[in-house]
Amino acid sequence: QVRLVESGGGLVQPGGSLRLSCVVSGSIFSVYAMGWYRQAPGKQRELVAGISSGGSTNYAESVKGRFTISRDNSKATVFLQMNNLKPEDTAVYYCNLNTKYWGQGTQVTVSS
Repeated sequence: QVRLVESGGGLVQPGGSLRLSCVVSGSIFSVYAMGWYRQAPGKQRELVAGISSGGSTNYAESVKGRFTISRDNSKATVFLQMNNLKPEDTAVYYCNLNTKYWGQGTQVTVSS
């Protein structure tokens, strides 16, 4: 059974930073692409960042230069480093494996 567990969300002031983690179990983590998505109230879920099995990355335009996705295959973990956070980054952030499996989500709130 594939399981994804996110952590690292919270409340942060504008300009602050957070690091999200997603630990994967029940799958051969290293062979699959991983992604971070987010969903704000009243909006559709959107891709924030993705990373291939080989380490290639892609980002939504709104987060380029501020967010960094990375992975540690030895720990079956994918990370999302978020810097210079803005109120519009407020959302539930979800980890995704191979566009098929989802975590439960972690809330990120950016507010003063």
